[in-house]
Formats: sequence, C-alpha cells, structure tokens
Amino acid sequence: MHHGYHDNNEPDLAKLQATMQAIELACSSIQMHVNPAAAEATILSLCQSPQPYKACQFILDNSQVPNARFQAAAAIRDAAIREWGFLSAHDKIKLISYCLNYVMQHAHSQEGYVQAKVSSVATQLMKRGWLEFQATEKDAFFQEVRQAVIGSRGLHVQFIGITILESLVSEFAPSTSTAIGLPREFHEQCRTSLELNYLKTIYCWAQEAALSVTNNIVQSNSEILEVKVCTAALRLMLQILNWEFQYSTSAVESTKKSINVFSTGVRFDVNSAKRSEYALVQPGPSWRDVLIHSGHVGWLLSLYGALRLKFSNHGYWLDCPIAVSARKLIVQLCSLTGAVFPSDSGQTQNQHILQLLSGILQWIDPPDVVSNAIKCGRSESEMLDGCRALLSVASVTTPHVFDQLLKSVRPFGTITLLSTLMAEVLKDLMDTSTDEETWSWVARDILLDTWTTLLVPTDLTHPSMLLPPEGINAAANIFALIVESELKAASASVSSDEAEDYLQASISAMDERLCSYALIARAAVDVTVPLLTRLFTERFLRLHQNRGASDLTETLEELYSLLLIAGHVLSDEGQGETPLVPEAIQNHFVGLTEAEKHPVYILSSSIIKFAEQSLDSEMRASYFSPRLMEAIIWFLARWSSTYMMPNNEMNKGVKSKTVFESDLQPEQAGLVFLSLFGEHNQGKHILDIIVRIAMTTLVFYPGEKDLQALTCYQLLHGLVRRRNVSAQLVALESWGKLASTFIGDKNLFLLHAAHQRSLSQTLVLSASGMGNIEASNQYVRDLTHHMTNYLVEISGRSDLKNVSQQPDIILGVTCLLERLRGASSASEPRTQKAVFEMGFSVMNPIIILLEVYSNESTVIYLLIKFVVDWVDGQIIYLEAQETAIVINFCMRFLQLYSSYNIGKISLSLSRSLLSEANAEKYKDLRALLQLLSNLCSKDLVDFSSDSIEAHGTRISQVVYTGLQIVNPLITLDMLKYPKLCHDYFGLLSHLLEVYPEMLLELNAESFSHIRETLKFGLRHQDAEVVDMCLRALNALASYHFKETAAGKVGFGSHAAGYKDPNGKMQEGILSQFTQLLLQFLLFEDYSTDLVSSAADALLPLILCEHVLYQRLGNELIERQANPVLKSRLGNALHSLTSSNNLSFSLDRPNYQKFRKNLHNFLVEVRGFLRTM
Repeated sequence: MHHGYHDNNEPDLAKLQATMQAIELACSSIQMHVNPAAAEATILSLCQSPQPYKACQFILDNSQVPNARFQAAAAIRDAAIREWGFLSAHDKIKLISYCLNYVMQHAHSQEGYVQAKVSSVATQLMKRGWLEFQATEKDAFFQEVRQAVIGSRGLHVQFIGITILESLVSEFAPSTSTAIGLPREFHEQCRTSLELNYLKTIYCWAQEAALSVTNNIVQSNSEILEVKVCTAALRLMLQILNWEFQYSTSAVESTKKSINVFSTGVRFDVNSAKRSEYALVQPGPSWRDVLIHSGHVGWLLSLYGALRLKFSNHGYWLDCPIAVSARKLIVQLCSLTGAVFPSDSGQTQNQHILQLLSGILQWIDPPDVVSNAIKCGRSESEMLDGCRALLSVASVTTPHVFDQLLKSVRPFGTITLLSTLMAEVLKDLMDTSTDEETWSWVARDILLDTWTTLLVPTDLTHPSMLLPPEGINAAANIFALIVESELKAASASVSSDEAEDYLQASISAMDERLCSYALIARAAVDVTVPLLTRLFTERFLRLHQNRGASDLTETLEELYSLLLIAGHVLSDEGQGETPLVPEAIQNHFVGLTEAEKHPVYILSSSIIKFAEQSLDSEMRASYFSPRLMEAIIWFLARWSSTYMMPNNEMNKGVKSKTVFESDLQPEQAGLVFLSLFGEHNQGKHILDIIVRIAMTTLVFYPGEKDLQALTCYQLLHGLVRRRNVSAQLVALESWGKLASTFIGDKNLFLLHAAHQRSLSQTLVLSASGMGNIEASNQYVRDLTHHMTNYLVEISGRSDLKNVSQQPDIILGVTCLLERLRGASSASEPRTQKAVFEMGFSVMNPIIILLEVYSNESTVIYLLIKFVVDWVDGQIIYLEAQETAIVINFCMRFLQLYSSYNIGKISLSLSRSLLSEANAEKYKDLRALLQLLSNLCSKDLVDFSSDSIEAHGTRISQVVYTGLQIVNPLITLDMLKYPKLCHDYFGLLSHLLEVYPEMLLELNAESFSHIRETLKFGLRHQDAEVVDMCLRALNALASYHFKETAAGKVGFGSHAAGYKDPNGKMQEGILSQFTQLLLQFLLFEDYSTDLVSSAADALLPLILCEHVLYQRLGNELIERQANPVLKSRLGNALHSLTSSNNLSFSLDRPNYQKFRKNLHNFLVEVRGFLRTM
C-alpha cells in the first residue's frame, strides 16, 4: 500500500492515488461515525507501515481533505521516529526541509491545525536528530526559519516562522516535550544545548519580528495581519521567559549566600503554596544585554500604552489577543531576578521594576475609579493582570524594597497602593451578594497571595523586619476590613438563597484563605488580636443580653467566622508536629509582664469561656448548633496543640530551644502568658473544660459525623500526643468519666465505626501518662476488658449460629472489633504487654467468628483488619515463644479464610453482583497481603531477646506458606484493582529479593500462579507494577545464576522445564521470561524509565540462558530481509553483551555497563525492528 523513502524509481501514481483515497475515506468515515473501527485501522496501517514518506507527502501535496493531510503528517512523524536509526543523514534533513517548506508554501492556508501539525513534525524530527546533526545543518535550519521570521517572505510566512519557533521551544522544554522513546538524558542534553546556544537568539528574533510591525499596528485603524504577527511574537517571548533556566542557578545560589537581602531587596524564594501562579525568571547574566540594557521594557510599555490610548473607547480591546499577550509579557518581566542583574546592591533591578510599575499603575490606580469602571461594564482582565504584576514584584523583592519602589515617584509606598486596592476589592465583595466567582473574588485571591508572599519569611529574613511602619498600619486596616467582609458574608448567608451551600462549607475548604488572613493579622498583631477580642466579646455579650428574645442566628454565624479567623491567627497547623507559638506573637509584646493583660491570653480566655457555655444544656439547645460546635472543637484542637500546658522549662523561665527558636526567656519573648496555661495554673481547669466539651459532642450530638470526627481525630487525639498532657488527662475526673462512658454507655456504640476506632486508640494512648509501666498496662486492661469479654462470651454461646445474624449481635461484634483495632494501633513499648494479652485472649473467638460470619463480608473484613493491626503493632516486640503463637494463629486464620472463599465468587452472578463481590474480596485480599507484609517485618526489625530460628520458626517459610494459601484467591481479574495489584507485586518482589530459595518449597500450583502473575505484571500499564516485576525477575535469575555457578541446582526442574497438566513439555521459567522480556523491550510500548530495571533483569537472564539468547538473536537476524539492517542488528546484538568490557558476573559495575549497553542497543535497533 505504501512506498519506501529510499526507492529511487518513480512511485506508482495509481497506488499513491489509491492510498490517498483510502485515507480520505477513512477520515470522512470517522467524522460521519461510519464504521470507525475499520477507518481507524486504515489510518493506523499508514502510520505503522515501513517508510510511508512518499505516500504521506503525496497526500499532503494533493489531498483536499484537511484531516487526511493531518493524518499524513502524523504518519511521517511516527514512521521517522520509529525508523530513525536506519534513515540516512540526507533523508533526515530532507524530511525536516519538506515539512518546513510545506508550512511556508501553505502560509495562507485556513487549516491552522494542519499547519501546526506539520510544524510540530518538523521540530520533533529536529530534536530527534539534535545531538547527531552537524552545527552547519542546525544553522541551515535556523537560517531558513530566520528568513521567515524577519518578514522577508511576507507577513503570512513571518507568522508561520514564529509558530515554528514556538513549536521548537515547546519541544525542547521538559514540561511540554513529546515522548520519542529516548531516555531523559537525551532530552536534558537537547534542552541544555538549546538554552546555551540558541534560546536568546530566538528571543531576539521574536523581538525583531514584533518591532518590524509595531508602527503599522499603531498607525492602522483596522484589524491588519501585522497584529497577528505581533501577537505571535509576544507569545513566543513569553514562552521563552517561562523557560526553566538551568544555567543561571549556580550564580543565583552563590549570590543567595553572599548578598545582603536588606540592602539589595532581592528575594529568591518563597516557601508557601499559592492560588495564583507565577514563575521566577532567572536567565543569567548572558541575557542582560537583551532584557535590561536594550530598552526592551520601554518599547513594550510604549506599545501597550499607545494601543491602549488609541482604543480607549473600545472596551473589547482589553481582551484582544495582542493586548492579553502584551500584558502577560509585562507581568512576566516583573518576575525577572537573579544574576541577569549586575551586582550593584539591587539598583538596576529596582529601576527595572519601577519602570514596569510606572506603566502598570494605570491598570490599577486609582483603585476606586478602576473598580467603578469594571462595575459599569469595562473588562476586568487588565486590572487582574495589574494585581498579578504586584504579586510578581513581591516575589522578587523584600517588603521594604517593595514599599519603597513607588515612594520615589509619589508620596505613598507600594504597600499603601496594595492596601487601597485590596480595600476596594473587599468593598465590591461586600456589595456583591452572589455565590458565583466574580472578578473581585479572583482579585482578592491574587492580592492575598501578594500579601502572603510579602509576609512569609524567606531563609534570609527575620519576622521583626518584615514590614515598614506604614505597612504594619496598612495590614491592620486591611485585616479589619477582611473581618468586616467575612462577618457581613456570615450574616448574609443566613437569609440568602445560597445559605445551605455556605453553611455546608467545611473549615478545610476555607483554610487556604484563612491562612493568608492570619499572616496579615500577625503583621500587626498588637492591633488585630485586640480587634478580634472586641468583636468576639461584643457578640458573646449579645447572646446573653438577648437570650430568648430574638433570633440570634446571624450572631452565631458571625461567632463561627470569628472562631475560624482567631484560630488561624493564634496558632499554626501542626501537621504531625507540636506547633510553636507563631513568631509574630513571640516577638511582639516584649516587656509585657502582666500575663492576665496579654492580648493573646484575653482572646483565648474569651473563646474558652464561650465554648464552656455549651456544657449548659439550655444554652446548648438554644445556640450551640452542630455547625458552631464544629468550629469550637476545631479551635480548641488547634489552640491546645500550641498553648495547652507548655513544657516545664518554659514555666520556670529556663532557656529552651525546643519551644523558642532563639535563646530568649519567656518573659523577654513576650510569652509570659503561657504560664497561665500550665499545669500549676489554669491548665488543668482548661483541660477539664475541653474534655467535658469533647464528651458533650460525642453524647449529645448523635449522628453528627463531621463534628465527632473533629472531636476524635483532631481534639482528643491531639491531646494525648504529648506525654505531659496525658499525665494530667488520666488524673482528671472528666477523663475517667469519658473512659467509663466509652466502656459502659451504649450510646457510644452508635458512633461511626471509624470514630469508635479513633476513640479507642486515643484512650489507650493516654495510658502513657500513667506513673509507671504496670499502671499503664493495667489501664489498658481495664479499657479493653469489656471488648475481649464480650467476644469471648458471644463466641462461646451454644446458639451462636442461630443468633449471630441478629442486628444487635452484629452491631455489638462490629463495634467491638473496631475498638479492638483502635487499641491495637495504639500499641507502644510501654503498653505492648497489655495489648498483646488483649489480642491473645480473643484468638479463639476470632477463629470462631470467622467461621460463623463467613457470609457476612463486613464482619469478615473487620476480623482481618483487627488481626492485621494487632500483628503490625506486636510482631517486632514478641519473644520467640510468643512469635510462634502469633504465627500459628495467623496460619489458622489464613487457612480458614481461604477454605471459605476459594471459588466463592460465581461467574453466574449478574454483572453488578459480581462487581460487588469482587470489591469485597479485593478489600479482604489487600488486608491479608498486608498481614503477610507485617510478618515479614520481623526479619527486618526485631527487639526480642532471642532468635526465633532457634525455636524452629522461619519467617520466610511462614510468609511463603501464607502466600501459598492466599494465592488461589488472587485471580488475574482481582489484580485489575490497582491498589491490590501494587500490594501483591510489592510483597512478591520483596519475597523473591529476600527469600528466593523459598520458591522451591512452593507446590506446583502456587509456583505456576506466581509465574503467570509475573507475566501479567510485565504487561501492566502501571510502570511501577512493571518495575516491581522486573525486580522480581532480577532476583529470580540472579539467584539461579549464583547457585548454579557454585555447583548447586538453583531452581532445578523449574528452570529446566516441566510438564503442564496436559502432559505437554513446557520451557523453564527463566527461558520463558528471557523471551518475554526481549519481546517486551524490542516490540512493545513502555516508559524509558523502565529500561534500567529491565537491564538489571535481562543481564542475569542472559547469563542463565545464554544459548537461548543466541538462538533468539539469530532468529531476529534471519527475519531481517534488508542486508544493511541485518548487519546492523547482528552488530548491535554482539555489542549488547560485549561492549564496555562486559563480563560474566553480577557485580555492580557490570550491571551499570549493561544498562548503558541496553540503552544504546534499543536506540540502534528498536525503530526498525518494530516495522518488521
């Protein structure tokens, strides 16, 4: 059907015509949805056929169907990439030239997507040959493109030339490059070469192209082609400035360490997540002449300003492509930083930024005029870009320099402008009562990110030097306005149509915005904390003064908002660690010695007193809704992690770097108030209040899952993480009441299962606060006795089979299993003995329940999960005798589960029931694999005093036996569940790497199952799964090679061959995988990241099956009809096992050599082998 590229004879015109018609018909069929499978097969045959270049060029030159031309271009790309290894240098250049000539000759074409495709083919092929092309060949390519870009061949061609360069830059940038089947090193080398040798030149060409048409654009009164050219040039410049420059970072890094940030105002890095995207531009000193000294910024601002003035009466112009592209480029130039500027104490950079700001100011200043214009219908895009420009400037300057920039040209600083702009945006938000995302929403987020960028300290700044005095006042004013807007939104939500959506908004959903609010508040903490106290107290008093007299829903919503804001201002999220008091609070209020007058203490006390009101049943019923209680619990959890019972050293005034990041004493650091929350002051009383509030949410708010989740996971669990707090907790009467309620109150059995588990875990963890180890263990025994007792009693009932399906019995069993899981996961060295006794006492009941509830999937899963969690927490501490008991129990458990579940899923079930059954089994099998993995950990970490092997127990044997039991349940269909697949192959690769010899002890069925699952894994779409399988193959082949080299049998008959159930002789496992892996590497699609792992697996396979490898190589060579390619293939196969002085060993250097050999081999032959 298709014709080779090397054929010097004139191709058969009739055949070319037939090919074109077939492709045109296929494209039309796809569009019309007529037999799409056959049409796709026709197009695919063109892409996959050997050397289809003549046919593709014929289609491109002659077809009237744009889609056919598009497919022809795609086929050229696919074939050339695939066959690159045996195309001549002349043919490669000829293909690229054809594509370039095509797009330029068809520059007037209306089918832009075809042009774009052909351009991308040219640039992809250029990149593919980049490292092998001579400098003269590259220069010829660029010279041809340059002639187009400078406009010597007309505006249409000029536009095409720019788009070719856009495509080229895109292909060479790592984030947008197209996969061409080569390793990362290739892409990195191409990227480096372009950046160092061509990128700046391309930028200059784009500048020249834009300059060449600017005058015509400014003077014209209508839409002209020059606008399209200029827009493309601006877009190309922006694309280049978005490049991730690599060869300027060393200069920047060295500057970071040597430069004085406060004198230069240079800021390199902000460690905070942003809603608004920006990227620092750091091209290095070689770009200084182009970006700094060339007048480039002035020209760009003048162009935009002239066009803006000219079209000032046409509001639509702000959203035209040329306006958008120009503004984006201006904003990006605001992010310019690093070594591109000379070392002159930041003067050049400040002048650069000031020049940009002078042009940008008209987009955003005066803010009230800009806002009113937008309200009257003007596009908001320019104003939003102005906000983004401020964010970019903030990202490259310190707060002091940021503020000083505008003071040189006007009486107020940049922070004042930022504050005024933010105020105008917030006013619009308050005036606009809509739940839709408006311009002011977007502007607020950008400006919040700007404040965050200014206020988050870098490695070289200090919190006390963040903002100048004017900035602190501005922050205080803005925070007041922020709080006002949030309170107004809270009040309005009560009566608005969107009230339900607002009320359902979770705390976490608002967390990002609240964190920005907190940073602004902390910048002026001596003003903002008293403000929060006043606002909170006013609303608290309003509740009491109007109690029962009127609807106070609005007030309660305002209290909700204030709780969230105050919680973020006073403390940070711990993220698993105990959070420090925020530095702003540490460094303010220095010298304030009266703890009771400290603003943070006053605000904290006000909120705790308010929260305490929820303990009053009448108040709770009247005012404390589940939503408000969520905010209270959230605040208490966050606040207590930071302030509740600080370390004793703090109370004594001893210097402590664990609490402060300096050597200041608490009184000196403004933290004298912390002593009021200590155990010898108000700490115990506050802790008691918190525990009683927590118990109130669990008992009096049934069914409120979110509220109870906050209580269990965040508040209570956070309290027991610290030993000194746990010591006070277990001594509290309220904590004892919580424990007794947990044991005896049936209402808590109605808690969500996960909350039961968490509460159980928390109570057991609190045992670490007991005076000694025996007391801690006794505490755990008392807590868990009701769980174990119930399960022992219920499992011993003679009528268990009859009553087991009763709802109350199932509820009791599931609840107590969840509690046992929680207690098991809380196991620590201090309480390990009691937790082991707990699990030991229910071993027999667990086995009985597993049998009784064999058809109750929920109970079965909980039984498995309990065993998994218990073994996980215990196995590394157990002595040999205890380990043997646990292992025997696990084997009984696995065997019983397997006996009830093999073949249980019937294929006769309906599709929905089959899917549901498989989903249940999937969860069970994942947990069982986790159990086997937990048992494996005994060989890795073992704190017992004697070896388990001395008592005749081998973990390897146990785990393989377990795998043999579970294997029949893990079908190939089950492995289609991604998480189960990961767990299975993770365990299998670990076992084969650590205990490969145990494979010999498996029965034939299990061995066969492992072999087939490895084959399945090698073909998996997930690269991580394939990698695990390759590691497993490496382990298998390496073990066999080393064993046979030592004169042993290795895998014996498994490696030599075996008879299948039909009596037919099959090849050995290593032979099968040698063939399979070679097939995979040569003919299938995979990530190039897998080549190294594949090389590690293939080397020992070749060493084990060298004769087979030679036979397979000879067969490949014989199948190749082309003499040239046959010779190349033979040489490549020889080099694979001989280059780089490869030896017959499996040491590390040899593996590294073989990896290089395989990479080179695949680059050399994979392309033409896939066309055979």
